[in-house]
Amino acid sequence: MKISTRGRYSLRMMIDLAQHYNQDFIALKDISERQSISKKYLEQIVPFLNRSGLLITYRGHMGGYRLSKQPSQITIADILLSSEGSLNPVACMDNETNDCNRKAECLTLPIWEGLSEVILNYLSGITLQDILDSGQGTPEYYI
Repeated sequence: MKISTRGRYSLRMMIDLAQHYNQDFIALKDISERQSISKKYLEQIVPFLNRSGLLITYRGHMGGYRLSKQPSQITIADILLSSEGSLNPVACMDNETNDCNRKAECLTLPIWEGLSEVILNYLSGITLQDILDSGQGTPEYYI
């Protein structure tokens, strides 16, 4: 499984918003400068996060973005599922129902299902607040 640039930048944007959670709405320009991500790229990320209900948007003068929930209520899985669409290791598992014609005889499917479960459980166990609490050091998350 490989996380795309959109997924990585979504996470960085959300961490930035979590760091400024108690402030007013944050302009994309400010996030762009702090995170060294182009404002244009952030504009492409916002609809995914917005559609998933992770952001509150305020347009106009003094407009910007805020987290829709407290940092302790938003998981890394929420963010990555929003921006990546799926965290499954193989394409046949992306649909709600696996309609692969080899499903019944596929000896590797249980491996991919198990891996998918581990990934989702791991990322669901880490919140934005956990990242903030870990400070500058490397957080210790165990599977």
